[in-house]
Amino acid sequence: MTRIGEEIEKFRSLLPQGTELVAVSKFHPVESIAEAYAAGQRVFGESRVQELLQKIPLLPSDIRWHFIGHLQTNKVRQIIGKTALIESVDSEKLLDLIDSESRRAGTTTGVLMQLHVAEEETKFGFTPEELLDYFSSRKFENLTNTHIYGVMGMASNTSDQNRIRADFAAIAATAGRIRQICPDLRGFDTISMGMSGDWAIAIEEGSTLVRVGTAIFGNRNY
Repeated sequence: MTRIGEEIEKFRSLLPQGTELVAVSKFHPVESIAEAYAAGQRVFGESRVQELLQKIPLLPSDIRWHFIGHLQTNKVRQIIGKTALIESVDSEKLLDLIDSESRRAGTTTGVLMQLHVAEEETKFGFTPEELLDYFSSRKFENLTNTHIYGVMGMASNTSDQNRIRADFAAIAATAGRIRQICPDLRGFDTISMGMSGDWAIAIEEGSTLVRVGTAIFGNRNY
């Protein structure tokens, strides 16, 4: 088995039942993704529309692609119907556009709402207050071709493990509050948080989906 395959098997053995692995394949070649696929991995994460569209036809059709990067509104139409999940919905405008483009294409798109709890201003997403307000006002009822499966978020880029843990706890707590506010929400059970350096803390704080790239594929080829 290849080194990538061994890393996939190692992560699968470490993740608790009910937690899924997204192998973050952005900036990595098709050959590396094929090695992970051969080891049984089926969920891969990409962050650039053009790169995703180039890779899809070169790889098996049962791969479930997650879009995990900042999605520009002018690129939405290109990926509708191509993803199992768009994890990075960071504004109502983007969500409404995904819904209208999905309706136009005759498909339903699964999404996660991106939360911003990290200290960096450069990260995208809703604040917890904005997201709670969105669900309190039940704006999701206006969606016809989009299913919100949960939330996604990142911890602050810091070595302070207490801050990282607090960020993840805030993301999970927001998801819990949303379920309390809207107990009739169906399938709202995904909490995507944790990457190569902090996935173990994320799982302790309630992550059901971890996004791991470097620890599996090695350093990226930018």
